[in-house]
Amino acid sequence: MSAKAISEQTGKEFLYKYICTSAAIQNRFRFAQVTAETDFDQLAQDHPWLLTEKLVVKPDQLIKRRGKLGLVGVNLDLNGVKDWLKSRLQKETTVGKAKGILKNFLIEPFVPHKQEEEFYVCIYATREGDYVLFHHEGGVDVGDVDAKAQKLLIGVDEKISEESVKKALLKHAAKDKKDILASFIVGLFNLYEDLFFTYLEINPLVVTKDGVYVLDMAAKIDATADYICKAKWGDVEFPPPFGREAYPEEAYIADLDAKSGASLKLTLLNPKGRIWTMVAGGGASVVYSDTICDLGGVDELANYGEYSGAPSEQQTYDYAKTILSLMTREKHKDGKVLIIGGSIANFTNVAATFKGIVRAIKDFQQQLMEHEVQIFVRRGGPNYQEGLRVMGEVGKTTGIPIHVFGTETHMTAIVGMALGHRPIPNLPPVAAHTANFLLNTSGASSTPASSRTASFSENKAKGVEGPSAVKSKTAGPVAKATTLFSKQTKSIVWGMQTRAVQGMMDFDYVCSRTEPSVAAMVYPFTGDHKQKFYWGHKEILVPVYKNMSDAMKKHPDVDVLINFASLRSAFDSTIETMQYPQIRTIAIIAEGIPEAHTRKIIKTADEKGVTIIGPATVGGIKPGCFKIGNTGGMLDNILASKLYRPGSVAYVSRSGGMSNELNNIISRTTDGVFEGVAIGGDRYPGSVFTDHVLRYQDTPGVKMIVVLGEIGGTEEYKICQAIKEGRITKPVVCWCIGTCATMFASEVQFGHAGACANQASETAVAKNTALKEAGAFVPTSFDELGEVIKSVYDDLVAKGVILPAEEMPPPTVPMDYSWARELGLIRKPASFMTSICDERGQELIYAGMPITEVFKSEIGLGGTLGLLWFQRRLPRYACQFIEMCLMVTADHGPAVSGAHNTIVCARAGKDLISSLTSGLLTIGDRFGGALDAAAKQFSKAFDSGMLPMEFVNKMKKDGKLIMGIGHRVKSINNPDMRVQILKDFVKQNFPSTQLLDYALDVEKITTSKKPNLILNVDGFIGVAFVDLLRTCGGFTRDEADEFVEIGALNGIFVLGRSMGFIGHYLDQKRLRQGLYRHPWDDISYVLPEHMSM
Repeated sequence: MSAKAISEQTGKEFLYKYICTSAAIQNRFRFAQVTAETDFDQLAQDHPWLLTEKLVVKPDQLIKRRGKLGLVGVNLDLNGVKDWLKSRLQKETTVGKAKGILKNFLIEPFVPHKQEEEFYVCIYATREGDYVLFHHEGGVDVGDVDAKAQKLLIGVDEKISEESVKKALLKHAAKDKKDILASFIVGLFNLYEDLFFTYLEINPLVVTKDGVYVLDMAAKIDATADYICKAKWGDVEFPPPFGREAYPEEAYIADLDAKSGASLKLTLLNPKGRIWTMVAGGGASVVYSDTICDLGGVDELANYGEYSGAPSEQQTYDYAKTILSLMTREKHKDGKVLIIGGSIANFTNVAATFKGIVRAIKDFQQQLMEHEVQIFVRRGGPNYQEGLRVMGEVGKTTGIPIHVFGTETHMTAIVGMALGHRPIPNLPPVAAHTANFLLNTSGASSTPASSRTASFSENKAKGVEGPSAVKSKTAGPVAKATTLFSKQTKSIVWGMQTRAVQGMMDFDYVCSRTEPSVAAMVYPFTGDHKQKFYWGHKEILVPVYKNMSDAMKKHPDVDVLINFASLRSAFDSTIETMQYPQIRTIAIIAEGIPEAHTRKIIKTADEKGVTIIGPATVGGIKPGCFKIGNTGGMLDNILASKLYRPGSVAYVSRSGGMSNELNNIISRTTDGVFEGVAIGGDRYPGSVFTDHVLRYQDTPGVKMIVVLGEIGGTEEYKICQAIKEGRITKPVVCWCIGTCATMFASEVQFGHAGACANQASETAVAKNTALKEAGAFVPTSFDELGEVIKSVYDDLVAKGVILPAEEMPPPTVPMDYSWARELGLIRKPASFMTSICDERGQELIYAGMPITEVFKSEIGLGGTLGLLWFQRRLPRYACQFIEMCLMVTADHGPAVSGAHNTIVCARAGKDLISSLTSGLLTIGDRFGGALDAAAKQFSKAFDSGMLPMEFVNKMKKDGKLIMGIGHRVKSINNPDMRVQILKDFVKQNFPSTQLLDYALDVEKITTSKKPNLILNVDGFIGVAFVDLLRTCGGFTRDEADEFVEIGALNGIFVLGRSMGFIGHYLDQKRLRQGLYRHPWDDISYVLPEHMSM
């Protein structure tokens, strides 16, 4: 959500810290917080004024009208405050319908003043700007300020002035206080704007001869502006509404939500309740809560929440296990039900999210059985058949009663089943996959009459190109188009959303468009290039531009922008786009754009005659013509809902997911959708219900209108007014979701930012009543919406207003390879095989071991190497030995060939990788690469039963060097301490050292001939590693020999010595050494005699 209430203490901190005014504000930062844990002695030390002044104490828990409720202690000393708190702190009290514990109090200095020194000030946001309310009589008896107060509207992008404040607001204020009040109100408004407040009320504001005192304050800020205001806000804590506890699980889900591109919400209503929900979609979550309450489940409803926006499997798992953990803490005598519901998804892979839920169900199998939990599932969308199949299977394997339904079942029917109000049908199993892209699946025999398809070309019939030819009578600087989309509409997509663009092109193709609806893409983070897409069976190229101006110049026929920019850049990119007159419609997909930015977008759009759809929307669809991004879902849903050709019904909804559910309902009860728009769930959508309803009224092809309204706002009343005035004459079927809100004891913020009633008229119940009285067709619940739509449609058919026509099959579109593979419809040999690592899930896996477990087990670098090289969890001593080998081989000075090459390269100005590679290329039999060769030679001799002396004599006879024997510097008299360290460890920790003992016997023979023919570090590591592989218990003899054969042991030297080579590179760069040239006097020039000097 966007507008979130903050505590009075937080609001005053912001005000005292950042307000800029000439008015003398008193008692800055003079407040003290009291909780059950407060030490009053320490509190008095921190705030010495508590001991010297009279005080006021009050709860700071978002409670309105505290004075009227007797919750303000006035004119007390500190002991009086303590006495006053004894009967209130940690005590339960009732405020309205809400019962809660008083936990948090605020103490401030008492301000003696007269009644005439009290004033009322309030600033709140609306679509057209911010209203400043002022009343010259403040305090607890201020009464109906909306009726009494003077009001000043500061329009979007307008500035406030002291003159305008005095003229509009201070008519009845005392003359000697007008300057102070004007300065303070201007400063307050500027603070309100700068810190993205959405509501700020001070009552009373006291002005005395000493200055201005802010006594009581209530405020809300736009939480979506956190990325802008973080430096000033700091870490803001948003307290829950009074009567509802703040649970750690809610904070956990909020943290998941903040870290995710998806939406994850959880509000606990009654943790002891038996009805739990796990619903996909902001709109759908409200509908399910409504239905549960309608069927009498309000007292048993445990939670409200939603997950949407394509969360990953891991995110869904984390969300599901939180719900399951909560619902299995306390048993209920009647058992419990879990409703896993949702509308038909537009782009979320249902199977992927269900995998996360299934994992959680398996983890909680025993607890779910013990608590007698029944699970009811209903879902649709991409790959939903596979998701339902997996969910059904887990029910069979675990024994948990899981009832699974798809799009053939009305969305909320499972609620009636779960609560025992309707029988649970025995449905045949659904198809195991979504495989009807190639099929003409329409079973209906009728489709819209050809007369109604004329709307596709109605602009051309008038000899005018483009969809903006038909203008509405909307007042404003520039008229907006009645027809937003036609079969010729061309768009630009902002953002590298290839999946959405391919979906649009598949829709275009199945609608028999002659050209794709996407002309170009804009993406500033890559160079200008072409992006490949499919147009039916063939591949086409779509240009991608770095900036909008190039795209506009090269595509003058484009008049629609689909903006997939993030919440941080959507504002700038939208404002930039509106500078181009050719753009008539913009869809803004991002959720979480600050309201102040959205209102600026709306103002600019109104000035330029641009229709905005969104923000926080999936978009809209005009069957047979055009669809925005992911609207309507994948092709199987497009075909199932007959969205490839126009019907007679136009709809407008706030929710994107619910718009797809409307596609389904309308296709099953009528001849289909003519056009549908999801205006978005924010408080200030770019276009409102009436904008689209009036378009539909003026569109001949639309015969009836469906509106899915929502709690919050008053836009639905404009529909009522238009019906009463005769501006709307076509049948309107309307239902406002959120009827459950009036049944809850405390305020619940639903999934959409705008779904919150600030007054009685904004409730869903009030709006449904008003719509019915105005003449709209209003069902008694969402469950009945489809029946009412069908009834109105059948009546229009009976009257001859709608003439059903014969269904024409759409063109076939092949399924994408990647999606076909996802559904398990095809198989293809892999180009690569790997068995050591898997990065595809939420957690990196090394040889079957999750990375978190790698760290928890503290296996170290040696253990990690064991997993990745040998696919084994090696014993601790083996891991230590590997790490010791890496340490002793890390470097051997700058004189050896590898280090020398690295240094020369570094001094030649080469980069790290080039210099390291130059050193590594010197590793071979003569330098460093003797590990493998030594292991092979010694193993072969030992395994064949050859005595050490026989081995030495044979190698001499064959004229071969014994790998791993010999050193340029070290000898039997000057031993290599690296070898000695390793030898001590191996002898102490290895189960057996047969090959090492054999090699040491060879060393005795070779050193008797020459003292430097010792077993060097390469040879030692080689033979000791063979002993390790053969005796640690993790490998068969064949496996051990294979690792030696394929060169694994040389890897130890390469890995270890790389550390040294990198060190030499960094050392040369740090010392700023210049280009290396070998000195002449260190080179012996041997030339032919006749060329010598």
